[in-house]
Amino acid sequence: MPRSILHIDLDAFFCAVEELLDPSLTDIPFAVGGSADERGVLATASYAARRFGVHSAMPTRVAMRLCPALKLLPARHTLYAEYSQRVMSLLADSAPVLEQISIDEAFLDVTEHPQPALELARRLQSRIQIEIGLPASFGIATNKLVAKIATNQGKPRGLVNVPPSTEAAYLAPLPIAQLWGIGPKTETKLKQLGLTTIGALAAWPEADLVRRFGEGGRQMARHARGLDDRPVQAERLTKSISQETTFTRDVTHGPVLRAKLLELSETVARQLRAEGYSARTVKLKVRWPPFETHTRQVTLAQPTHLAPAIFDAAWALLQTVWQEGQAVRLIGVGASGLELGQQLALFVEAPTERAEKLASALDAVRERHGEQALQRATTLAPRPKPPQREA
Repeated sequence: MPRSILHIDLDAFFCAVEELLDPSLTDIPFAVGGSADERGVLATASYAARRFGVHSAMPTRVAMRLCPALKLLPARHTLYAEYSQRVMSLLADSAPVLEQISIDEAFLDVTEHPQPALELARRLQSRIQIEIGLPASFGIATNKLVAKIATNQGKPRGLVNVPPSTEAAYLAPLPIAQLWGIGPKTETKLKQLGLTTIGALAAWPEADLVRRFGEGGRQMARHARGLDDRPVQAERLTKSISQETTFTRDVTHGPVLRAKLLELSETVARQLRAEGYSARTVKLKVRWPPFETHTRQVTLAQPTHLAPAIFDAAWALLQTVWQEGQAVRLIGVGASGLELGQQLALFVEAPTERAEKLASALDAVRERHGEQALQRATTLAPRPKPPQREA
């Protein structure tokens, strides 16, 4: 019996949430992302903005040149995480096996579901729109690879069903870049061989692909024929949570870096709490000009979702790679080794209890009044001292 796999992707998710909460954004070009004067990039763009060529991961300055009227909104990760949880909970109630692969994507194995996959997908798509207010696209196939490609082909608000035994025929006319694992460099090499469609790749001798690309060539050959036997795994996929910032001007001043690290640690901690996680590992990312990047990480004695613990670890890591006066272009904080809930020691010290209560209170205020409603004084970068006048 062939499998029935659904893939769901929430259309322009961050923008869809913003539009749901502010209907005045409907049909106007806007995006969620970093500022144009801070080397920012876009997290996502509305479909109205995409008509101008604007897309996710594009530098904000480039997007503003393509669409001068582009409205830019800051990301609200805690809010997006909450809407994601609502969607995933709805899906989990209807599917025997759910694998969330990102904040806005999931696979469902509905092989054993009593309702036909196409009918179930239509029902779930309608429920997500009516009950939560978000648009979604679905792909249906016998495996994860083809289901995801079908979703991408149908966006936005699409529902594409690829019946069993038609996988290779469905993929054949599509560009080779649609296949997982084929990035720009591999695509260029394949095009040099005259291979521009998935069908052409499927017809190419597998032995030659292996010779040219190693085991990756064997996987390409299988995928081009629509073959993928990976199971849908019933586990939460979130492996890490991170935040980073690229400075408008390179920073050499320790207190400024310290303030930014604490701000990033606060954001990571809020995301951990919003998604119900604690982290065992804290990671630091730092980039010198022009583009030399270093990463460091440390495993904590106790998993945490509190900003002070994350910051202390990140600041200590920075001291191992940075010296006062050294220019920093980018800095980031990440949390990995995620566990559901907060694993507390047998005897919890009072300061930890107070920190938990304070974090919960801050989360409640920010939820009601916005991310910037409260900030620790220590996250505010110190102003440079004015020059001293000569006597």
